[in-house]
Amino acid sequence: MKKEAYQIAQDAIAELKGAVYLLLKEKGGDGLKNVQIGKSLGIYMGHERHLGHISRTVLAIMESEGVVKQDESTKKWFLVDLNSQE
Repeated sequence: MKKEAYQIAQDAIAELKGAVYLLLKEKGGDGLKNVQIGKSLGIYMGHERHLGHISRTVLAIMESEGVVKQDESTKKWFLVDLNSQE
């Protein structure tokens, strides 16, 4: 059975979120900037004057889901510790 375009896109976003999660879990102890995440995963691209849109969009989705957070002062991203009381 052929997948619908919508389902293919949803699967791709889920895979990207999983890759970001694993990268932050494995190498993000001190946090990682968008550029570090995007380049590590080979997704630091977008319009020539606005590089990083793909990784930034994935991070924004994950942030809205409560999975990651950004330190505004350093611009680094971290996994949210779901066991802590914030």
